[in-house]
Amino acid sequence: MEAFTVIPAIDVLEGRCVRLSEGRRERVTIEGGDPGEAAARFAAEGASWLHLVDLDGAFSGQPTPGLVERVAAAGVPVQVGGGLRDVEAMETALAAGATRLIVGTAALSIGTGSSLSHLAPRFGEKLVVAIDAKDGLVVTDGWVTETGVSARELAGQCAAAGIARLLVTSTRRDGSLAGPDTELLADVLAAGLPVLAAGGIAGLEDLATLRELGCEGAVVGSALWSGRFSLPEALAYCG
Repeated sequence: MEAFTVIPAIDVLEGRCVRLSEGRRERVTIEGGDPGEAAARFAAEGASWLHLVDLDGAFSGQPTPGLVERVAAAGVPVQVGGGLRDVEAMETALAAGATRLIVGTAALSIGTGSSLSHLAPRFGEKLVVAIDAKDGLVVTDGWVTETGVSARELAGQCAAAGIARLLVTSTRRDGSLAGPDTELLADVLAAGLPVLAAGGIAGLEDLATLRELGCEGAVVGSALWSGRFSLPEALAYCG
């Protein structure tokens, strides 16, 4: 079978790991403690990547100082998003230990195709564009601003600009354990880029569905944090 990467999510709000329902700040569903300790635990369980979301950065537009360093200290490559809305913030995250940069708002706010064409050669494989979609349309600024741009349209712009990889999240399913949005993912996969899927994953069978669909991996949050399955179980299942 094709290689499939399972990436545990570490979403951080006010210094603690949390899970939010549909990305809403006021709807914390799980409290998970210290992000550095979580990173070390996932590293010990065999994670090959960690997915760090700076929720405070996403909502404010300003990354949280020191957060990337705390998670990167676990010794596992980290992809980080949240508040990376200009090149300076992206460079700072890399200097702090990030391996990949996840940009969503910046991909649209710096300009459409022209900004992507600027960012892609500068950051190459280190750049991941987040396509966060609500009812098929891209949302930004911590998922609170609706853009009117379709997920399929943004995926096509990314492919044309030379973006290396996409992270696709159905915001309505994030934290819901309701299963992945395969229609959204199929729409984006049509652009021909590697896709990491997120949102709604509830069981090991969902990982199989995503792999069969053509995704290269999945970011898993609530299912791990709520004990639906463990990271070692997921890695063994997809290995």
